[in-house]
Amino acid sequence: MPNRLARTALRNACLAAVLAAGSQAGAQAPDTQDPGVRTLRPVTISAKANSDPVEKSYRKMIRGMDLFEREKSLAPNASLRFKLLPRRRETDMNAIAMEVIGTTMDFPVAIAPDRTFSLPRDPKAFAEDAQVIPNRKAQSMTWRTEIRTPGLPPGTRRLGDLRLECRVGMEAGLVSRGTSIIGAIAGAVFDTPAFCDKKVPLYLFFSERPLFSVTLSAGGRREILPLAMLYAAASDDPKLDRDLPDCDCEVLVDRTYFLPLGDRSWPDDTLVEFDYMEGG
Repeated sequence: MPNRLARTALRNACLAAVLAAGSQAGAQAPDTQDPGVRTLRPVTISAKANSDPVEKSYRKMIRGMDLFEREKSLAPNASLRFKLLPRRRETDMNAIAMEVIGTTMDFPVAIAPDRTFSLPRDPKAFAEDAQVIPNRKAQSMTWRTEIRTPGLPPGTRRLGDLRLECRVGMEAGLVSRGTSIIGAIAGAVFDTPAFCDKKVPLYLFFSERPLFSVTLSAGGRREILPLAMLYAAASDDPKLDRDLPDCDCEVLVDRTYFLPLGDRSWPDDTLVEFDYMEGG
């Protein structure tokens, strides 16, 4: 119990700092930053169907689907869907309408109640490099892949599924990013699946609820992820008030975690176990 109380106090202190920084975005921050801490920054998105859309390339998303089929051995029993997540507290995630819009064609995309969707394959949309456009403003939402093996215990994910989520997400061009992270990670090829082969790539995953801890379990081996791999590494970021509004995790920072995707000592069948905050 004392250890749990201590960990709870540490976690609460980190989250308090995150929330305080989020409410003080733009305030002065220290001029130095730990070089080991890196954050994701947004991509500039071109206007199309409205004055400030959030959109993705249909062609890239189809290429992500192709990669999923080629590399399904990482998650042989899983299915692929895409998922929309809020990026701002004020974002309305209800009744989102989405269309694929090209030069001479368009069609609607159905979004499930859990905010996931699949894309039909349309040769004309691919040829026209159509855009996948929800009726929400730029930087109001973020996108991820969702690859889930059925039948897992509650509160767990499978590491191979998450490895493939990263690879498909990078191929599909879903993750917001900017030049700062490219410069910070020497030798990284960011917008390709190769990024996911790093021992601990800075690819943010999101849990279903606010996190207390994350544990990897394979056979008799168990390892709790360090605090620096939770909460978008916010606890170690002296420029948090500047960086957090630029991260696509801003409103979900208490659900974020990194994983050692490139550490092959953890097999694909490793369980990723979530300990959620009480009442989260």
